[in-house]
Amino acid sequence: MSNFPSLRRDDRPDDPFADPLDAVLAELAINIQLPPGLHAKAVERYEAVRRYIERPGSPLEGRVACFYPQGSMAIDATTSTRGTDDEYDLDIVAEIEGPDLGPEALLDDLEAALESYPVSKVVRQTRCITLYYADGMHLDITPSRRRAPKEKEGEIPHAKKGTRSDPARYVPMNSYALGKWYCARTPTEERFALALNRQLYEQAGIAFAAADVEDVPPQTPLIIKSVTTVALQLIKRHRNIAYATETGRIPPSVMLSCHAGHAARPGMRLAEMLIRQARWTARAIDDAAKRGQLLVVPNPEFPVERFTDRWPESQLQQTTYSRHLHTLANGLEAARTGDVQLEDLQEWLRGQFGDRVVTRSVKAFNQRLGRQVQSRQHGYTRSGGLFVPAAPAIIGAATSLAPVAARAHTNMGERR
Repeated sequence: MSNFPSLRRDDRPDDPFADPLDAVLAELAINIQLPPGLHAKAVERYEAVRRYIERPGSPLEGRVACFYPQGSMAIDATTSTRGTDDEYDLDIVAEIEGPDLGPEALLDDLEAALESYPVSKVVRQTRCITLYYADGMHLDITPSRRRAPKEKEGEIPHAKKGTRSDPARYVPMNSYALGKWYCARTPTEERFALALNRQLYEQAGIAFAAADVEDVPPQTPLIIKSVTTVALQLIKRHRNIAYATETGRIPPSVMLSCHAGHAARPGMRLAEMLIRQARWTARAIDDAAKRGQLLVVPNPEFPVERFTDRWPESQLQQTTYSRHLHTLANGLEAARTGDVQLEDLQEWLRGQFGDRVVTRSVKAFNQRLGRQVQSRQHGYTRSGGLFVPAAPAIIGAATSLAPVAARAHTNMGERR
């Protein structure tokens, strides 16, 4: 049984997925990504909700100063939600003007403005109103109030209806500035973006024939833009699987996005960036734990906003997540050095990212590999070895290729 190979960085430099580990991770990212059809639908729903909230007779008629995406929707990092493969959370901020009657009243007004909206259900949360659509999409709408001249700098309500143990209050927020900061640190990486978007659209059955980024038509936007963001999506998916059966709070996506922005280094391989982000957050937790403190992650553009104001709640919570991240990074590093068999890697990936999505991804990887072989491109064997010509004869099928084996090893990065 052969090993999972790791190619040198300068092998096939024009292919961002020349390394088989990068290729498998790219397939994973595609399978947790908001598909092109739902991406377009999300934009339509964004506009429809805005119009409905501001409709004549609405409690918020004439009071919405601006309406903008936040979180994953603002930075193109939306992934399937916790424990599922076909549900997606999207986030919107509605900046409200007019009389300030307190945080609970602000949520009351938004809830009333969304009454009878044509979705499966409308649910009031502590800081937002959630719209649940029949196709699995969730839209969180958070009301905010401007508190400073600086663009979008303000606060959002925290008000759990009907409880006295958690008093209503306002929480500082500037998600708009965070989104701009993140996007500035993660510019579009053209070669990577084109390669992965082609695969994404191909899987959705949509033609994507652009020769370069400038040629991409508006109806086929670049949904995936940078290595940093794809690694962030994989980190979020890993967290979702690790906490799939938990009922309490989990490590917040905005914290992971902030750390991804700090860790950004355009031009890195996908596996390298995924390891870098996992280590970044794990080490930040480890450093806080060594000082006997809980992790604090401020908004780099608005430091009074703390992304960790509700998680972690204890040392145990944060160190448990640090261990999850170190396990992920250790396993990926073992795979990159070629010290694991592909079959072992597949099984390990299922534990890290979920059984169904990994099974689909490995199947897509093998199908893509078959097409590469048929078109005389070199690829990888199903057991992980590199496909190379067996002889100078014409290469027309997998049977004319011989796999290159490597040392057998099954250690997925566990500390022994």
